[in-house]
Order: sequence, then C-alpha cells, then structure tokens
Amino acid sequence: QVQLVESGGGLVQPGGSLRLDCAASGGIRVIDVMAWYHQAPGKQQRELVATITSGGTTNYDDSVKGRFTISRDNAKNTVYLQMNSLKPEDTAVYYCNAGIQDASGKWSTYWGQGTQVTVSS
Repeated sequence: QVQLVESGGGLVQPGGSLRLDCAASGGIRVIDVMAWYHQAPGKQQRELVATITSGGTTNYDDSVKGRFTISRDNAKNTVYLQMNSLKPEDTAVYYCNAGIQDASGKWSTYWGQGTQVTVSS
C-alpha cells in the first residue's frame, strides 16, 4: 500500500531554515510529479508551494521564490523542501503530494499526513 511519510517540521525563528522530507513507500512502480502544499491557520484550502517533475523541472509560488528549494532523490522515492529566510507568514501545515503508479498499474494522487512549521520569535 502506497504511503507518503513526512518529517522535518518544527519551530524556527524568523530568518531561520528548515528542511522537510517526504518519503514514498509501498508497491511503487512510477512517481510522476511531486509537490509541496501548505495550509495556513484559518484557511480551508491547501495552497501549492512548489512542484518538481521526475526529470527535475521545478516550479514555485511567487511567495517562496528565492527562499525555498524543492528537490528529489528518485532512487529513494523522496522529495525535499529546503526552506530558508523563513517568515512568520510561512507558518502552516505542510503536505507533500505525488502522482504515483502502483504495482497494479493504477495511477493515483497521494498525500502525506502533514507536518507543522511554525515561524515565530
């Protein structure tokens, strides 16, 4: 059974850095696009932060360009989000997302459980 497991959230001061990891496991044949979303306090929708294709092409929301870097290790089925120069408005629950073909050949979209990032002095 395919699952995404995140790690790396926490409390950091403004201007600090954190790295989020998300590892996919369980009967995976192919992973297509991987992405990070966040859901800020009081907001009902998750918003896209960054995406990365299997070939390494990246795309970022304007609010994080120049501060966040998304990367992936295809051999480890893992996607990373390096977050630098963090701001209080980056405070949110961060979710990883991936399009995955499982061992049966079925394509589905999977979500991680979410990890809290809090930027505060």
